[in-house]
Amino acid sequence: MAETTLIIGGCRSGKSEYALRLAENTGKRRLFIATAQVLDEEMRQRVDLHRKARRDRGWDTREENLNLADCLRRSEGYDVVLCDCLTLWVSNLQHEAFRNDIMLEEEEIARLAREVCAVGRSISAQVIFVTNEVGMGIVPMNKISRWFRDLTGRCNQEMSAAVDSVIMVVCGLPIKLKG
Repeated sequence: MAETTLIIGGCRSGKSEYALRLAENTGKRRLFIATAQVLDEEMRQRVDLHRKARRDRGWDTREENLNLADCLRRSEGYDVVLCDCLTLWVSNLQHEAFRNDIMLEEEEIARLAREVCAVGRSISAQVIFVTNEVGMGIVPMNKISRWFRDLTGRCNQEMSAAVDSVIMVVCGLPIKLKG
């Protein structure tokens, strides 16, 4: 059974760079699963920055914005798999549900998070998940933003309960919460 880790932190906390370093110290055969969708120029620039950070560092990359469990199932043959990030995955699922006039419920996010973690534990690679802590700020002003915060918070709770270790990154500094 694979070891699973959740790296959590605020925006620009250094969590992705920390996760990259942790993964690179784990093994040579590395897979990066990117959940971001490039929907505008600003997001393209962010994605380019992340790609540059991995360039020439021995990473294979797969992009998967909805079916994370299936992508993990197809990830055998790697020493480490880094999934960055669950927050964007939740946003993608919420957007897809919204497009289909469906209200994505917390129980569905919980079920999907448990499935992703179970699949991550079933493959031979160490699996590292990255997510944002979205519940430490102000209460969002509109319903869709509060819905997103609640879905992401539930995903993070399910993941942190199921993984072997949880590390919070604050100002680039890792703080071990579990494991």
